[in-house]
Amino acid sequence: MALVGFGEAGETFVRAPGWRGETRGWDVLPERRAAMAQAGVETGDDAASALGDRAFILSLVTADQALAAARDYAPLLPEGALWCDMNSVAPDTKREAASVIERAGGRYIDVAVMAPVDKGMAVPLLVSGPHAMAAQPLLEALGFSNVRVVGDEVGRASAIKMIRSVMVKGFEALSSECAAAAEAAGVFDEVMASLDASEKAAPWAEKIAYNRERMAKHGFRRAAEMEESAKTLQGLGVEPVMTRGTIRLQREAAEKSKRNEGA
Repeated sequence: MALVGFGEAGETFVRAPGWRGETRGWDVLPERRAAMAQAGVETGDDAASALGDRAFILSLVTADQALAAARDYAPLLPEGALWCDMNSVAPDTKREAASVIERAGGRYIDVAVMAPVDKGMAVPLLVSGPHAMAAQPLLEALGFSNVRVVGDEVGRASAIKMIRSVMVKGFEALSSECAAAAEAAGVFDEVMASLDASEKAAPWAEKIAYNRERMAKHGFRRAAEMEESAKTLQGLGVEPVMTRGTIRLQREAAEKSKRNEGA
C-alpha cells in the first residue's frame, strides 16, 4: 500500500496497527517526506521509487491538487493498481481523475471521508465506482471499520460528501457571521440566549466557539473543499450563492488566524 500526500489524514491513519513498516508514501514537500519517515512510513528519493510497485494507493492530498496528483502519478502505477481518491472534490473532478487513472491501466475508486479524521480508523467512508467492491475489503483490512459502498458510479460518493458540506461548512460560516454582528452590536449574550431558546441540544455559544476554532484551524483546506462544492452545485444547475460566501469566510478565518500567529 502507498500514501500520496501526508497531511492531517495521513498522519492520523498511519498510527493504526499494521501500517508502520508496511506502508510506503510520497509527498511533494521534502519536510512532509521527513515527517513520513519519522512516522515509520517508508518513502523514496522520487515518486517512481515510492509508488512504482504499489498495487493499492490512497490519495490524500489537498482538494486543489487531487486531479494533478492523478495526472502526475498515473503513469507510475502498475497495471490494475487501485487508486483510492479520498480527497474532498466535486464529482466532475473525480470523474476526470478516474479517466486519467483508467487510461493508464489503473482502477479508480471514489472515496468520501464523511467526518473529521480525528475519529481515526472509525471515520465513515463512502465508496463508489465500478471497482468499489474490490476496494472495500482492502480498506477494511487496513483497519477502517466503517466502510460503505454506495454505488458503482464514480462521483456518487463525492456527491453525497459535497452536497452535505454545503450545510455543514455553510452553517459554520453563518454562525460566525451571526456572532460577529451580535458582538458588534453589543448583544451577543442576548442573541445566544434567543437561539438557545429555539434549540436545546447544546448552547449556541459552545457551537460557535467550536465552529470558529475549526474555521481558524482548517479554513484554507475547507475553502478549497467548498470551491468543489460550488462546482457540484453549478453542475446541478443550482447557483451556489451561500456556498461562495462560505468559501470567503472560511479562507478569511484561516488568514486571520495565520496573521495572529505571526504577530
